[in-house]
Amino acid sequence: MIAVVQRVTEGEVTVDGAVTGRVGRGFVVLLGVAQGDGEREADYLARRIHELRVFEDAGGKMNLALADVAGGVLAVSQFTLLAGLARGRRPDFLAAAPPEEGKRWFERFVELLRQRGIEVQTGVFGATMAVRLVNAGPATFILDTRQLLPPA
Repeated sequence: MIAVVQRVTEGEVTVDGAVTGRVGRGFVVLLGVAQGDGEREADYLARRIHELRVFEDAGGKMNLALADVAGGVLAVSQFTLLAGLARGRRPDFLAAAPPEEGKRWFERFVELLRQRGIEVQTGVFGATMAVRLVNAGPATFILDTRQLLPPA
């Protein structure tokens, strides 16, 4: 799994002009599910995002986590994060999980965040979405379980 975590003051996703998810202070998380991803990867990312200390304390230092600032998460599925761009001019998506598998693990990731007490809003899996956000900082972080987790 790959997560692009953007620290935001607000974020919103719409499908066909209708808002499907909205968050104030917190994270917009773009999540790509790779072939072979499962519970281990979903749990790792949910835990890391929950514990990530990237919100500024009173001294201006990145020292606070999502729960410390009563932040929420807007999670948006994005298989294009797994795009192969090494050859040609058009990306391939061979590394991305098939849609059914991607949806299953995206939904599990969301469930695991909610179990940690985080309010989570989402887009619509597989839909064409418009994502709007105000990146605070800007501060953007990439978590790729293929690089962060040892082989199972």
